[in-house]
Formats: sequence, C-alpha cells, structure tokens
Amino acid sequence: MEKQVCCHAKTTERSEEERKKLIHRLNRIEGQIRGIRGMVEKDAYCADILTQCAAVSAALSAFNKDLIANHLRHCVARDLREGKDGVIDELVDTLQKLMK
Repeated sequence: MEKQVCCHAKTTERSEEERKKLIHRLNRIEGQIRGIRGMVEKDAYCADILTQCAAVSAALSAFNKDLIANHLRHCVARDLREGKDGVIDELVDTLQKLMK
C-alpha cells in the first residue's frame, strides 16, 4: 500500500485501491441521488422519497466514517509523530462540521 500523506498543500496521496473504493461509494451515492430526482419528477409518494433520502444519508455517513478512519490512521498519526499538534484542532473543527 502506498504511503498516505496530508502535506502542507492539503492533499492526501491514496493507494489506487483506496481511491477506487471511495469513488465506487460516491458513484453509488450519486446513483441514489439520481433515483431520488427521478422519483420527484414522477411525483412519487413523499414517504417513499424520504425513505430513499435516509438511505443516501446513511451511505454518505458510511463514506465519512471510512474517510475519517483513514485520516486518523495516516494523516493525524503522522502529524502527531512529527510534533504537529495543530492537527488536533483541525480534526476537532472537521468533526464539528460533520456533526451539525
């Protein structure tokens, strides 16, 4: 597996496997969103649309959990080892945004 890096330019190098996994999840979420749009266009029942919206929300949460776990294991851990304690404040800010 390639080294994952969060550098000063705020980028992360991901392995091809990790990139494919994330893109696959996003493609599925995108498909779900298109399905919801189609339901609205066809005047589907509100409760049915809301059920699909809940599924999209759960899929996006799962995506975020994977991304956070990867960030903690690689970027945050590395920065802490290098004495860059500011990564903690950045992580707290990010988590607060996700928990709104």
